[in-house]
Amino acid sequence: MLVPFTKTHIEPLTSWFQDEASLAKWSGPGFRYPFTEETFFQDLNTEKLASFCLLCEQGEFVAFGQFYNRLERVHLARLVVNPAFRGKGIAARLINSLIQEGKAQLQLNSASLFVLSDNLPAVAAYQKSGFIKAQYPTRIPLENCIYMVREC
Repeated sequence: MLVPFTKTHIEPLTSWFQDEASLAKWSGPGFRYPFTEETFFQDLNTEKLASFCLLCEQGEFVAFGQFYNRLERVHLARLVVNPAFRGKGIAARLINSLIQEGKAQLQLNSASLFVLSDNLPAVAAYQKSGFIKAQYPTRIPLENCIYMVREC
């Protein structure tokens, strides 16, 4: 079940990042480290980015993601699966749920995302979910980054 992210979800989410490298790989530039729950929440920029949690049937927080309109696409951002639930198909459920929510909210018919080229598990998950590599219309804002798109 996809539910809006609230400040009550901060503590479990922050526990999924054990070091600066894992945080930077996920968050992109601009996230402070070391972080507090307050700075983490501020850096998520939930006022501007639609932010959601995926909960399992038992109500446990299993994944997080954000989206916004970028180049008239539902642009997915900061997707992460709880480490205890990785390898169980959660990423596909998160991706599809966020795209459906984004499509409804933003009235857009395609999706996009950026992924670091060396994040092979993420690239594979996105390809499995129907994303393909695409040319970004300008210089990609991050080094070592791939732009991927998918029709909704």
